[in-house]
Amino acid sequence: MVSLKESLGKVTLIDFWASWCMPCRKENPKVVALYNEFHSKGFNVISVSLDKDADQWKEAIAKDKLTWTQVSNLKEMEDPIAKQYGIELIPTTFLLDASGKIVGIDLPHEELKAKIQALLKTK
Repeated sequence: MVSLKESLGKVTLIDFWASWCMPCRKENPKVVALYNEFHSKGFNVISVSLDKDADQWKEAIAKDKLTWTQVSNLKEMEDPIAKQYGIELIPTTFLLDASGKIVGIDLPHEELKAKIQALLKTK
């Protein structure tokens, strides 16, 4: 069980993805780079997988080197978290500030990086 409240106080990216989603897998290295660069400064990632097969999901996590919190109900697009956030397409990302307010949705990589830097007040 993971609670988003655990991330309060940190800038957090909620990343909806799936192992079978090639655009998602293409974005994963960029998310890994952001996590590696900013995690020690207060940046967190929570990935919500819309997979159905636990083995494929876990294999993708290992292969893509996703070291942050991963959650899945293994219900694909019927996942209750995805429904709560209105997810219809993946990948979809939400950037939250330290108070938990959504400050960006599906930002392009460079814009996302700049927003994270601004929220963390780093250069």
